[in-house]
Amino acid sequence: MAVQPQLDVAGGSSKSCVKRFFLPFFASFLFSLAVYGQDSSPDHARLAAAQSAFDAGRWDDVVQLAQGRANQSPELDFLRGLALARLEKWDQAKLAFEASARKSPRDSRFPVELAGIAYRQKHFRAAKKDLQTALRLNPGEAYANEFLATIYFLEGNLEAALKYWNRERKPRLRSVGFTPSLQLNETLRNRALVFNAPQILTGEALLTSESRLDNLGIFSGSRTELTPADSGSYDLTLHLAERNLWGDSKAEGIISLLSGVPYATVYPELYNLNHDAVNLASLARWDAQKRRLFGAISLPVYRDPSLRLRFYADARNENWNLSQTFSGAVTPLTDLNLRRVAAGAELRSVVSGHWSWRAGAESANRNFRNVSGVAFSAQQPFFSGGNSLAGWLGAQRALLRVPERRFTLDSSAEVKAGREFATGLGPFATARGSLNAHWFPRAKGDNYEMRLQIRAGATAGKVSLDELFQLGVERDNDLWLRGHTGTTDGRKGAAPLGRRYLLANWEMDKNIYENGLFTMKLGPFLDSGAIADSSGLFASQRWQWDSGLQCKVRILGGVTAVFSYGRNLRGGKGVFYGTVLRTP
Repeated sequence: MAVQPQLDVAGGSSKSCVKRFFLPFFASFLFSLAVYGQDSSPDHARLAAAQSAFDAGRWDDVVQLAQGRANQSPELDFLRGLALARLEKWDQAKLAFEASARKSPRDSRFPVELAGIAYRQKHFRAAKKDLQTALRLNPGEAYANEFLATIYFLEGNLEAALKYWNRERKPRLRSVGFTPSLQLNETLRNRALVFNAPQILTGEALLTSESRLDNLGIFSGSRTELTPADSGSYDLTLHLAERNLWGDSKAEGIISLLSGVPYATVYPELYNLNHDAVNLASLARWDAQKRRLFGAISLPVYRDPSLRLRFYADARNENWNLSQTFSGAVTPLTDLNLRRVAAGAELRSVVSGHWSWRAGAESANRNFRNVSGVAFSAQQPFFSGGNSLAGWLGAQRALLRVPERRFTLDSSAEVKAGREFATGLGPFATARGSLNAHWFPRAKGDNYEMRLQIRAGATAGKVSLDELFQLGVERDNDLWLRGHTGTTDGRKGAAPLGRRYLLANWEMDKNIYENGLFTMKLGPFLDSGAIADSSGLFASQRWQWDSGLQCKVRILGGVTAVFSYGRNLRGGKGVFYGTVLRTP
């Protein structure tokens, strides 16, 4: 019995310690609940009153009721912003929505409302940015997708608009038409389009249709117009500049035919023969140093606009001056003559709007004259005449399309293999590849335009002179270093030659004048490249850099005259050059 009181005393002491430890925390908790109740109860009451006033359309009352301390509920800020927007107090509404967004950064409603304010203030760039933020938070937000698509549509960026409309299974077509009416065979016309009413127009269908129409080779320009119709549907109109016989008009035909007269060339062409997209293209050049005759006929295969077959023949009689580029001659080769005749065929297939492929074959015969300065057997193969056969396979692929930024990145690759039947020569293979970036910096229009193209190629095996790559401006060459001329007194061979090359071309164009007849663009360019050859007889010893200014004049939408002045930044002379680019 003596032990029990001690146990009672000990037990009482333990309970007292527990009370001393927990009572302060319990009191603090009750105090917090009381404070929270005092703070949150008015917020709930104000929120209910503000919501009631908003539903009744009493915008001024909503603004007063939702005005409070900085850390109030984001819902109050949100209601206040909505009411201020109804009162068209845009700047104050923006501040209210920004406060809501800071407090609840994962809520997509707030950037959507900010986008609405930016749109009303004509700040389309800010509106698009806010809507992109909202869609990152909630990709399925129907209103945000519709809103963003509408902005791109108003800016004329149909591809970007379709990207967001398609998420909501829009836009549905009510009709599809052509303006002006086409002479093209109805079967070809219909098979070129992979969409029709009452289908939903998708971005993929639009790009594929545009690629098929381009593959027909009879349209010098195109524009797609989408017009809202009844019941939320749309009418689609394709504005196509169709070339028939000499061209879209007699004036365009004459300009196209005679556009090369300044450099002794004419381009006889006929388009859309028998309304079946059968085209004849030719070139006749009477330049005493570079005579050339070229002719080609192309047509759809089985009336399929995605398949196009081309047959061609090419005859050249050229004088070359290799005194600056060939180091193996005992005496400089200043009067080398090359005669070459070739014929071939190529099939091109448009698989989709993102990629296509082509395959072809060619037979050629060449003859060299005035090569007495070449004395060594190692140098002879470059100037050996004879026959050759070659075939190639190539593909083009869109690597990246960012329609919101109006940016595209395309690629191409080609492998060619063949054999030259001449002394010292034999089988050869060539591989080429390119990357092409294209960007319109502004949201609408083409006032500014930028391009960057990077190309590379290599040849394995021995080949004749005309199969070598060359870097320089010359009419039969597309590997331009615009500060390096490809000719000396009109004779080919001045540009660096070789079997391996790497070339980068950058340019920017700015519209400086435009009317109904022609458009003029002006801008700088920068070219950089290197070329090499394992023989050591050709090529440049250093990396080349050229810079200058370029002017493009597009006439009647058919031909583009290009005038450039480029300077070799390694101490070379400036080069003035002019030519005409043909519309495919």
